Amino acid sequence: MSNVANEADPILIAGGGIGGLAAAIGLANKGLKSLVLERAPKLGEIGAGIQLGPNAFHAFDYLGVGDAARAIAVYIDNLRLMDAIDGQEITRIPLDDAFRARFRNPYAVIHRGDLHGVFLKACEDHPLVSLRTNAEVVDYDQDENGVTAILKDGERLKGTILIGADGLWSNVRKKVVGDGAPRVSGHTTYRSVIPTEDMPEDLRWNAATLWAGPKCHIVHYPLRGWKLFNLVVTYHNHAPSPEAGVPVSHEEVRKGFEHVAPVARQIIERGQDWKRWVLCDRDPVENWIDGRVVLLGDAAHPMMQYFAQGACMAMEDAVAISHVLGEEGGPLDEALARYQELRALRTARVQLQSREIGQHVYHPGGAHAALRNAVMRSKSPDDWYDIVSWLYGSTGLEGAVSA
Repeated sequence: MSNVANEADPILIAGGGIGGLAAAIGLANKGLKSLVLERAPKLGEIGAGIQLGPNAFHAFDYLGVGDAARAIAVYIDNLRLMDAIDGQEITRIPLDDAFRARFRNPYAVIHRGDLHGVFLKACEDHPLVSLRTNAEVVDYDQDENGVTAILKDGERLKGTILIGADGLWSNVRKKVVGDGAPRVSGHTTYRSVIPTEDMPEDLRWNAATLWAGPKCHIVHYPLRGWKLFNLVVTYHNHAPSPEAGVPVSHEEVRKGFEHVAPVARQIIERGQDWKRWVLCDRDPVENWIDGRVVLLGDAAHPMMQYFAQGACMAMEDAVAISHVLGEEGGPLDEALARYQELRALRTARVQLQSREIGQHVYHPGGAHAALRNAVMRSKSPDDWYDIVSWLYGSTGLEGAVSA
């Protein structure tokens, strides 16, 4: 295959979420034009808050949006793990100057829609990025001269490469991997965003706080300059099928938390307009490539939320594909193989450890929880920094570019 720099057609990107837009601006910054094809009638993001480890800021800087992202992030002081049964703190990881010095960047939280807006503006402002809505990619054809994305309405669009960044239910993945529907975890998450004044005053901590209980947990942290608090609560209810953003009653949310301490349970009572998601992921796969077609973000490696790394991994993917296509060059097939080489094992580790954290850290009870508490209380801040250094200290491009 020829080098992408020598081809006239744009790089096609199926999906206009954070991963797709990050890839588009990353490629544009390397002088490569792209066309983003979003299935929805409007570009935007649903959901609420997300957490940004230092590796997210490494990606922001590489992609040229570091200043814009930093301007709207909320910088928290600690990661706090609380026992939801006895109400006591298990451990905390300080995110102070020592943390920033170790990982060369901060830890922050941000509204998903605000982060999407940072990438959207960067793409709208760049002449090498084109954006289309109501453009769902349902299939593709390819030959030695290029790839053709086939839209739901039958329109065919020619490109150099097709990047499948179309999420958990990716149409592109169906053809590249063909592994069927995602794995339904049986864990259900409920999300709410409330005004800060509605959050219990004694819990308005400048921290990403997690209350861990048997088969359940509660997360909260401030958003949008402390105007809002993000609430996320999860419990095992053996939900049989995927759902996303379904409005639910307070009564339904309460059911999974009747056994937790009142100090934690009051958070649920403060929630408003709860919405339900049934969590899904997939097993890691070894191949994301079909000729000129490659996967990115949740289309490649959907993961449970327990490592707070889904968006971060998609942005790292964008860094990697921008790098191999824009800097390393070479034949397309070698460049795409290099992208997969850079990303596959790292994302597989996050996928699998996200599952393990949910089972062994967030949701155990009884003796298992007591052992967790004892082990985690024994660790110093430096111990924690060593534990997460593989994740937070990396760009996901080791051996290719410096962090």
